[in-house]
This record gives sequence, structure tokens and C-alpha cells, in this order.
Amino acid sequence: MKDIKNISRSRAQESSGAIERLYITMRHLFNRGFYKPMGVSGDTLREALLQLRPEIYGSIAEEKVELNGLLYVIERLPIGIEECRYINLTSDEGYSKSHFRAIVPPKRRRNCYRIDDEQMNVEITRGRSDIYDILTHLTFIFIESHKIKDRVLIDDEGTVSRDWQKLEQVVKQTKKLTLIEREKALSHASNVLGRTFAEVQDIYDDFATIDVPDRFLHVIYWLGKLAIEEIVDNNKRTITFSPILRERLGHHIYGDIWATNIKDVLFENDLIERPIHIISANMHSVMNSIFAEPVLGKKYKDLAEYQVFEDLSKSGSDVLRKKVEEYALQNGMISLPDTSGTNIDVQIFDTSKIDFKKTVFSNSKFEKETPILIVMDYAFGEQAYETIDELLKPYKTEEGETLLLNVESVSIMGKAGILQGGKGDIMIPTAHINEGTADNYPFDNMLTLEMFAGNGIPVFQGPMVSVLGTSLQNRDLLKFFHESTWKAIGLEMEGAYYQKAIQSASKIRKSINPNVKVRYAYYASDNPLETGSTLASGGLGTTGVKPTYLITIKILEQIFNVK
Repeated sequence: MKDIKNISRSRAQESSGAIERLYITMRHLFNRGFYKPMGVSGDTLREALLQLRPEIYGSIAEEKVELNGLLYVIERLPIGIEECRYINLTSDEGYSKSHFRAIVPPKRRRNCYRIDDEQMNVEITRGRSDIYDILTHLTFIFIESHKIKDRVLIDDEGTVSRDWQKLEQVVKQTKKLTLIEREKALSHASNVLGRTFAEVQDIYDDFATIDVPDRFLHVIYWLGKLAIEEIVDNNKRTITFSPILRERLGHHIYGDIWATNIKDVLFENDLIERPIHIISANMHSVMNSIFAEPVLGKKYKDLAEYQVFEDLSKSGSDVLRKKVEEYALQNGMISLPDTSGTNIDVQIFDTSKIDFKKTVFSNSKFEKETPILIVMDYAFGEQAYETIDELLKPYKTEEGETLLLNVESVSIMGKAGILQGGKGDIMIPTAHINEGTADNYPFDNMLTLEMFAGNGIPVFQGPMVSVLGTSLQNRDLLKFFHESTWKAIGLEMEGAYYQKAIQSASKIRKSINPNVKVRYAYYASDNPLETGSTLASGGLGTTGVKPTYLITIKILEQIFNVK
């Protein structure tokens, strides 16, 4: 008789199971309509997150408070949310037409409204991925808040440590802190957080805003205060989902409005029957790649190749950017700032109005009609399916005529995590694998590794994983995808959703050309397998400029048939 095999799960399998539980739980809580994150209803979310231990949340499973992860999360949540006991996730329900002022987090495009001292409303118009993102971030900060509570609460009556009392005194005063007062407060805060004075001092200014230079202390105090009240007064924080949000989610309501706006503009400008190339990119690289040369070429002719793009990307270059944008608007570009709620701005380029002889694409050749470029800003996770699915549908005119769009190509570029190499390297995917289900989407990528050789940037080619949320990745799971026969080179959030929409439109629904060309290329924003290189370690700075424009130019050279 054979010995029974000792079955044990690897960390990668445990992590995969934890991610699955997180998503099932979040969808269940959404359907339920409300839950208390630190109560019984939030147990499964907390346990799964602690088992997963995502890289971005650092020391979430340890007693000390995680500072880099806290900064990453706070930059993606509205200012003041740490003070709120009630967080209400809503659809676009008309708050923009009220006296409430929209609060937009520095690193996430979502409108939030502070209703009163205790309540924050967060608008969700970008699909389920937005809900997953915010719930995991909130679960993280609530876990951290209870670590603070555990270090300062002495008994169930509410007696707190001296460090906490001193921190409270500092936060409650309104005058600006002197250097000595600040360092005294930092000393108390470091004891409260279980961190060294140097660690707290290093990150202190990163939390600051112009209005609140000492915001770090406020965030720590309010997180701890609400956690203490949850235990002493049994006054639990609550997250609710509005009935309108629950009714609308998943029905492509915002994507439909967004796509119809674009097609209306194409129709009104007699562009809808021309060859169309869709590009998902940022709102500057295509415009600058075409128009920076005619506007600024003389000034930069003796400088390094990508210097003009670096200067245009700098934070103080508004005047320079304005010059290029004004020229673009006079030469075939139509700007469509979003009004649908998707938070995806669009630019339409009528290339018949571009004098290509003045651009870096002077060797462009067009066999038939000159093409139309539709450049859309980045989608967020599952929102990619909603937007592209709606955009590729036929257009119905007011007269009842149905027009199929002549879409010749769809190009997707953007930032992604890399699993070999470092920040700024380029990835050329050959397939997208959906992390949660292992659904996979192989495709013929018109961009190849060889096209990017010789530019001083390492380039990698292979499958990429479309993850359910960048904040949920841990090293063990990513190592499995990279080192197993999947041989994944990187991770991002939208690729599988884009390809799913493109395949259904071209191969099944036949609303666009069945032989539509696709291009995918990403540059690395982080390497989650390297300690100190995760997204929480900070942005790319100018490292991202060269790969961004190199990818953009290669895409445009193919569209413009530059030989």
C-alpha cells in the first residue's frame, strides 16, 4: 500500500487562497450593504489580509506600525478620512451640485465629500476594482489603528499612556509647532508607533500638506482615538454602500455615457467613418511626441534626444506644456475632459490636419485615408473592460442608422510592476493571465522586443499577470508566477480586461475588424520582489520619461507607417 502523501500548502497557495477569500468577502459585504471593519463582519477581511501580508503593507503582521504602507494608503484616501467613524461609498448621486466641496486624494482620481465631523462619502464611478482598492486600504489603516490602541490603552476604562496624553495635547493646539515642540511630539509618537525616532522623523514631512504641516501627528492621533473608542465605548466604525451604488454597479452606466460622448464628437466632426486607432496612455505623451518638435524643436536641437520630454514632464513646466497644447488644439487635436464620471479624459487627433513634415514622423505614409487617434487616459482595473467594451460598440445616429467603427488598432501602454529587472525597464507582453481565475488571453503583439533594443533600456518579453489589485500582491505569489511555467515577467491591473473586450468585439460580436491589431507595452514602476522597490518606496521621477516616450513613439511609428 502506498504511503499517504503529506499534503501541505505552500505560501503561494495560501496567498492565492487569501486573495480569493478577500474578493469573495468584499463582494458579499457589498451585497449586504454595510459592515463594521473591526467587528465580527470584518473578521474575514482582516484575517485574509494578515495572512496575505502584501508587500506594499510591509510590517502589517508585526506589532510595530507600518509607516511606508501608511503613507502609500493615506495618499490614496481623502484628507480627513482618518477622523471619520462612518464611511459611505456612493455612486455619483449629485453631491457635485451641492455646497459640499469635493476632496480628491493626491494619488487617486475619485471625488469624496466630508458630510459632517463623523462621515465621509466616497464616490465610486470606476467599477468594482475601485471598491476592492478602497476596502483593502481601509482594512489596512484600521488594523494599524488598533496597533496604536494596543500600545497606548492601559485598561478597559480608557486610561491611556503618558505618551498618548502628550500627543493629544500637541494635536489639540492650533498654533504651528516650533522645532523643539515638534521633536518632543515625535519622541512621544515614536513610542506610540513602536518605531525609532529617526524612522518617524524621516517620514514626517511626507505626510505634510500646505495647510497642515504636522499632518502626520493628526493622522496617528485620530486613527488611535477612534480605535480606543471602539473598545472603550463600543462605538464601532462602519462602512456602508449606498442603494444607488449597489443598483448601478456592473451595468456599464458610466462607460456607456463616456463612449457615447466620444462617438458623438466623432460624428459631429465627420470623423466617425475614418480609420480609427485607440491608444490607452497618459494625456501628454502622444500630444508631446507629435507636437513638441514643431513647437520647441529649434530650442532643443543641440540637446539630448529626450531632454524636451523631460522638461515638459517637470512640475514647474506649465508654460512650456501650454505652448504645445495650444499648438495641438490648432492642428487637429480635440480635447474631451471627462464629464461622465469615469475620470477618463480623452483626446481625439485628426491627423489630416497635422503637417507631418514638421514633426519627427516626417516619413509617414498613409495608403488610404489619414487616421483618427483616440487617446484615452488610464482606466482602473475592471473599468478597462467597461470602457473599451462600450467604445467598440456600433454608433447609433439620431436617424436610427447604425455605424460600425473602423477600428484598425488598439494600443495599451502604461506603468506596471516588473518581476525581473528594475524601475524604468520595458515589458512587452505576449499574453495576459487573470490572477484570480487563471483565465488567459494570448495575442499577437505588434510590438516586439527587437523594436526596443539599442536604446539603453533593458527590455523583457513574456506573459504578464493582470492582478486584482496592486496593493494585494505578496512576494510568494509573484515568485510562483515568475518562476513556474507561467514565466510571468510583470504584473498590472487592466491588460486582461482590455483584451477580453477587444476579443469579444472583434471575434464574436463582429462590431470591429476581426483582424484588429493590438499593441501592449509597459514600463516598470516598481519591482515587488525586491525589498525597497515596491510602489510604497516612492515614484519614478524622471526615470519614467524615456521609456514612456520610447513606447509612445514606437506605437505612433507603426500607426503612421514610418519606415
